[in-house]
Amino acid sequence: MKKGIFFLFCLGIAVTNLNISFSYAADGDHQNEATDPLSRMKSWEHHVKLKNESIFRHLAWRAVGPTFTGGRIETIACPPGNTFTIYVGAGAGNIWKTLNNGTTWEPIFENESTFAIGSIAIAQTNPDIVWVGTGELLMARSSYAGIGVFKSTDAGKTWQNMGLCDTHHIGKVLIDPQDANIVYVAAIGHNYTYNQQRGLFKTTDGGKTWQKILYISEKVAVIDVVMDLSDNNTLYAAAWERDRKAWNNIASGPGSGIYKTTDAGKTWNKLTDGLPDGPHIGRSGIAIAPSNPNVVYVLLENQTPLPESDKSIGGEIYRSDDKGATWRKANEKRLETAIDYGFCIVRVSPDNENEIYILGTKLLHSTDSGATCEFVGETIVHLLAHDIKCMHLDKHAMWIDPANPDRLLLGTDGGLYCSYDRGKTWLHINNIPISEFYAVAVDMKTPYNIYGGTQDNAALYGTSDHNVGDWLTEYGMEDHWKNVYLDQWGGGDSFFTYADPTQHHTIYFEQQFGDLQRKDMLTGSNNRIRPRAGQDQPRLRCNWMTPFVLSHYNSYVIYYGANKLFKSSDRGQTWTCISPDLTTGPPPEKQGNVPYGTITMISQSPVKPGLIYVGTDDGLVHVTHDEGETWTKINNSLPDKWVSRLEASQHESATVYVSLTGYRDDDFEKYLYMSTDFGETWTSIAGNLPSESINVIREDPINSNILYVGTDLGVYASLDKGKTWHSLCNNLPTTPVHDLVIHPRDSEIVIGTHGRSIFVMDVKEIQNFDNK
Repeated sequence: MKKGIFFLFCLGIAVTNLNISFSYAADGDHQNEATDPLSRMKSWEHHVKLKNESIFRHLAWRAVGPTFTGGRIETIACPPGNTFTIYVGAGAGNIWKTLNNGTTWEPIFENESTFAIGSIAIAQTNPDIVWVGTGELLMARSSYAGIGVFKSTDAGKTWQNMGLCDTHHIGKVLIDPQDANIVYVAAIGHNYTYNQQRGLFKTTDGGKTWQKILYISEKVAVIDVVMDLSDNNTLYAAAWERDRKAWNNIASGPGSGIYKTTDAGKTWNKLTDGLPDGPHIGRSGIAIAPSNPNVVYVLLENQTPLPESDKSIGGEIYRSDDKGATWRKANEKRLETAIDYGFCIVRVSPDNENEIYILGTKLLHSTDSGATCEFVGETIVHLLAHDIKCMHLDKHAMWIDPANPDRLLLGTDGGLYCSYDRGKTWLHINNIPISEFYAVAVDMKTPYNIYGGTQDNAALYGTSDHNVGDWLTEYGMEDHWKNVYLDQWGGGDSFFTYADPTQHHTIYFEQQFGDLQRKDMLTGSNNRIRPRAGQDQPRLRCNWMTPFVLSHYNSYVIYYGANKLFKSSDRGQTWTCISPDLTTGPPPEKQGNVPYGTITMISQSPVKPGLIYVGTDDGLVHVTHDEGETWTKINNSLPDKWVSRLEASQHESATVYVSLTGYRDDDFEKYLYMSTDFGETWTSIAGNLPSESINVIREDPINSNILYVGTDLGVYASLDKGKTWHSLCNNLPTTPVHDLVIHPRDSEIVIGTHGRSIFVMDVKEIQNFDNK
């Protein structure tokens, strides 16, 4: 395909539907070069060029796991007549395929321009035709944007981008079962900003051209679409109004609701007879009973406050027996599982119109249309023996075998599960390495251990000599990774995780919003040690990923960042505040239901005691030269973006590096700077890097000229302090690298990816390259 035509596809422009083009152009007020889909695709071309021409392209990565935890599965699909072939889409971990019901897996979407998967659909008329809608549909604080829809005509061996690149997040791809050239795409749109390439799109020529057939406003997504299998002209679509900012998340609005068409999308009617309406209606999901197309279910989030209560109505299930003309509420009691913007999926058994499954934080099963529900998923068998007593929380996808309704496949934040008895018992298919790491660290044991915090799978650690490739070929081989909790499943998100360098059996780790803990792995004792605001002081503001570091000079000393910096000299037993508020406040217009105006990064100089740098989510950087006695703001020439990393030099006391990210502005530009005068002045060192959000920068421990960065699409190294960058993507899948560390003894780089677990590569050749 010619490049110019490809870019038009990315914009979703159909030459026969110029109104879409003009409508999209009007969206320019909300875009800049960093968010423009054309710029993103040009940047991807540059990414590929750097990868192919890299002087280090022969260096290879080794996948070290973990595997047993799994990771977020957001979509599941099986081809007709061959249901032991399974495709799963990991939210940020590419696409995996099995031909043997999950015994072994192969990644099949490794080298595309995105890794974030929202929906997979397989044509009923030709199982070789597979469509993928990219961008996560969860729409959480860490959900990644995709870059449109992709199509394969050889069962996933090769892929072609078919446009709609500015949709960012796709909730559903639906292929007409009678004609594989007719495809519907439910587009959510941008996560943090408004845009007009959202709604419901349709192609009748296999993706060559697109029409936008349902559009409510630049704030309203279409999150789901289903088709009446008795009449392929009848479809139902779920619209969802939402507005997310770094400091606020509004997940409901008057634009939310259920729409129906009986002419394949030419005209639509909003269904209101019996369904709730108004500003408090959030996300919804739709399902049609395969055994009776007159029966339609809607599961929705109703945020209407309950009288004299701090709760809302919550999740509701509605049923129609006349194809949506009228509705009645089916659940008699409040659903005992969280139904919100992350979970709103209902499925109907193929052989029983009254039997439904409701996906939320937990899984509910009902045989009376939702009037009464029971929890399922308490009996689990594992492919790998780990002490996990029940099914992982947070259910995002379900597939029911149409030929055998007893067989269910379920996608959760902990990976894939399978049941052969309608959910009574489950097999955890925990053999896909798709953990979503936020941070990594290493110790000095031999072999050294890797530590890290993950999305909803807590804090983990494992040996660096583990090899996922060995595990995949030697069935039953033990996964060497362990949970810090030891004797129980440690759920929730964890972030920075460190072993005490002088007492290796002591591990410091944290969970959401700064819940800092210290655990003795020998005795099992666990202490919560987070600092608290003083009496009569305002409550501390702590980031979702609250930073803390152990001192380079004394392992009993810990620094912890809320909106102020705290110091402990006794391993977290007591704390002293050593700074004023180091954020903007924040101002009233940036105050909402998400903590904002928080410290995101701390870096203590390894070569000058008392020198500490602090960065924040609202774009500020401060420095102290005297252990917090005085502070100086040093971000005057830096962009007003979220500070993603600070790195005080290991070699030169006055040198410091900072990366910033526009992720929460739907901005994909590179922001990377160096200062050689303690932050008084800054110089951009982004150089020839592609426009990819930068999550981390590290300085090589041996050679001060060598730098490494991890971006939302890979890893790069510079031999000249950022003047020129070389790709290290090599055999690495397209994956977001959230953190990296270079082992000072073994000269290996360890990267924590947010979707593909941990990779390791030897960097001795890089460290010695300029000596050749």
